[in-house]
Amino acid sequence: MRRSFRVVVVGSISDGKTIAAGLGIRQHARLVKAYGGARWRKMKGIALVRLRDSSLEVAEVDWYQAHGIGRRELKVKRLIGRRT
Repeated sequence: MRRSFRVVVVGSISDGKTIAAGLGIRQHARLVKAYGGARWRKMKGIALVRLRDSSLEVAEVDWYQAHGIGRRELKVKRLIGRRT
């Protein structure tokens, strides 16, 4: 079962790494159609996020980004731990 989290990133994303780039991204054609043609990258990293219930959690997040377009479609992949 897929769970969807409505989150807000608090601060910056650390340990950002590229997972895939260009045509190696499965959603490449959809991204180009929705946001424009650019060199798209699928990224992952660790961020402090505020969940819908206002709690703070450390989470692994994924997103797409392209130069001149910015970060798009950020999603939480998994929660790592609660911030005290």
